[in-house]
Amino acid sequence: MGEQPARGSGAAAKKTAAPAGPRAKGAKAKKATGAAGAAAAGRGAKPESHLAMVRRARRTNRELAEVYPYAHPELDFRNPFELLVATVLSAQTTDLRVNQTTPALFAAYPTPEDMAAAVPEEMEELIRPTGFFRAKTKSLLGLAAAIRDDFGGEVPGRLEDLVSLPGVGRKTANVVLGNAFGVPGITVDTHFGRLVRRWKWTDEEDPVKVEAVVADIFPKSEWTMLSHRVVFHGRRICHSRKPACGACPIAPLCPSYGEGETDPEKAKKLLKYEMGGYPGQRLSPPPDYPGKPAPALGA
Repeated sequence: MGEQPARGSGAAAKKTAAPAGPRAKGAKAKKATGAAGAAAAGRGAKPESHLAMVRRARRTNRELAEVYPYAHPELDFRNPFELLVATVLSAQTTDLRVNQTTPALFAAYPTPEDMAAAVPEEMEELIRPTGFFRAKTKSLLGLAAAIRDDFGGEVPGRLEDLVSLPGVGRKTANVVLGNAFGVPGITVDTHFGRLVRRWKWTDEEDPVKVEAVVADIFPKSEWTMLSHRVVFHGRRICHSRKPACGACPIAPLCPSYGEGETDPEKAKKLLKYEMGGYPGQRLSPPPDYPGKPAPALGA
């Protein structure tokens, strides 16, 4: 349990993650953007059938698998307990800030028993950088005590048990199940919900309903990795306010092409993390990650 095994060869990952944007250079970029515009126009003239949408969605997933063969959870963790705590801390902040904060937290409280016995004020100071530290401290103390008292000190591996823990909702439970226990799950965070609506897979806003719709489109075996790929794409290329359409390798499949910058050279400047040649969010990324590790807090 803990980290997932490396996916994809290092050479393939490096090729995919070139700072200029994967498969989005020169003529290829122009061809992609032109195709996307034509596809969008065609869909505007004739409504897309459900079957066509499902086929497009599945092709999008296959394309994303080629672009991000190294997709992974962007929280540093070594065991299910660390992943659970880090995921709770990630609410209303970045994974980077969580990763910069958890080394000191886990050094102080390496087990549920240790964390359950923590002095609240001392924990608050350790997790202050993540924001909402008082509420998060209350959740962490509560879930640690529940794991200690109700589950023998081990993080449970069932959805119904995980969501019974203080501060743990369905999204957090699916993150833990998929990445610490190998149980397939769809993680509907802000990025995931935004992209699946932008791609017209669904128009649902409620995360539980989004999860149900997407689960019907893809086989269960794809759920966890699909979640990583979509989130990776949302953080690196398909941004909320200004997506880098002109540097997007799946532009021909996107019915919303043109919402962002379509000029390939300008779009390249919008790429983030390894796609733009910058550090990622993890201080300890997997071996196959082609980008740079994130700096420690205060570095």
